[in-house]
Amino acid sequence: MSSVMRYSSEEIVWQEVPGETSLAYTITGCPVGCKGCHSVDTWPVGSGVELSPGRFSQRLYDYQGLITCVLFLGGEWHHEALLTLLSIARTHGLKTCLYTGLERVPTEIEKQLDYLKTGPWVARRGGLESRSTNQRFMDVKSGELLNVHFWD
Repeated sequence: MSSVMRYSSEEIVWQEVPGETSLAYTITGCPVGCKGCHSVDTWPVGSGVELSPGRFSQRLYDYQGLITCVLFLGGEWHHEALLTLLSIARTHGLKTCLYTGLERVPTEIEKQLDYLKTGPWVARRGGLESRSTNQRFMDVKSGELLNVHFWD
């Protein structure tokens, strides 16, 4: 896969990683293709804005003291680029999170994460807010399942 990571949106979010103020990037070019995906517009390879290490570092500097975590909504298919950006985030003292539709990610990526959401979107099972979801939101270091933080 390409080493150039691209994104369709950059947002500050509060609900995707409980207890954290996250700078979230929706990464384009997803090869997973979950039926019912709410981000089909991000699937085309080559769409979006390039997220170079320099641009990413500048954004972390811009948000210094305002964010506690960096969240990648996808991007595991850009293995080396993602590892580079996760390393940069960690050198800035930020926590890291990845949302993936896969059941597992490579160990090298998992070792750079504080939080990991796994599992494809299955409409009849719902997302993290559903008690019957197949998706799992984990604290990587402790192994604790944190789905309860999404329930009402």
